[in-house]
Amino acid sequence: MKNLLLAFLIVIALPFYVCAQEIDTIPISTKDLDIRLKRSPLPSRMGTIQFQPVTLAPALVNAKVNYWKTRTSVGININQAAFSDNWNGGGVNSLAIGGLINYKAEYSKESYSYVSEVILQYGKVKNKSQLQKKTTDRIYWDNKAAVQLSKNWYFFGSMNFESQFDKGFSYSRDAQGNEKENLLSKFMSPGYLTESIGFEYKPNKFFSTRIGTGTARQTFVLDTALYRTNSKNFGVEPGKRFRNELAFQVVSSYEKEIFQNIMLKTRYNMFIPYDNFGHIDHRLDVNIAAKVNRYINVSITGVGIYDRDTDLKIQGSQTLALGLIFAFPR
Repeated sequence: MKNLLLAFLIVIALPFYVCAQEIDTIPISTKDLDIRLKRSPLPSRMGTIQFQPVTLAPALVNAKVNYWKTRTSVGININQAAFSDNWNGGGVNSLAIGGLINYKAEYSKESYSYVSEVILQYGKVKNKSQLQKKTTDRIYWDNKAAVQLSKNWYFFGSMNFESQFDKGFSYSRDAQGNEKENLLSKFMSPGYLTESIGFEYKPNKFFSTRIGTGTARQTFVLDTALYRTNSKNFGVEPGKRFRNELAFQVVSSYEKEIFQNIMLKTRYNMFIPYDNFGHIDHRLDVNIAAKVNRYINVSITGVGIYDRDTDLKIQGSQTLALGLIFAFPR
């Protein structure tokens, strides 16, 4: 039955197939047609092509890898106020000037790194009928060398020095109302030299914490008569110029552009003497600088210190400045 059905379908479809074949095979005469084959644009050549070697002179690039990165900032702030003698709003003529130099050099090659930073600050204010007074005064030089141990941990050795340029006074008035100066400090009275070795945790470029398991700090008071006007004498025994302490130290730093053109820089230092764990020194520095344009910036700086060798209470200072800043390289 299946064979019969297949033969029936072939008989029906065969005329259509023959008709299609006849249409596809209609002969066309090409006698009078102008048929030309296009010539190939590729050149043709017979025989063997021989290749000759070409000698190329090596290109020498006279370049050196610089593993150093440096940056210098120089700033100056000037504030001035003047009033006429009949000014009823009250006020006093004043002039304040301050300067800042910040230099930072960084070296990084493979697992080795070195950072050196210098901060120099000095400023004074003069009000009419008053003595000149300091607004800021600091010498700070920090050096740190490190070897990378793992992704976020380093072994480091550091040394830093800190003192001041000018004499520091407290002020009072005598019976006649005149200002009196009481000497508190001067250059290298005090001066601090701190050496430390330990481990540093640095998970990213803007945050780091040093854990100084072996830290030594030398306190210098070169003016042996300073204790007569500053009874605490910065922890140095009266009549002596030097004091040495062994301690455990933690130093945390954070420096990042928190908003566009606004830089936050903080540094916290905790110093714990091994011979007196209850006597812990703390220092916190905070600086926020906002860049107005290429040369002008606004900065606010705050410092908090708790050190029983200088005072039993927390010491604090705050400075707001608008001035010029020049940074190299730009």
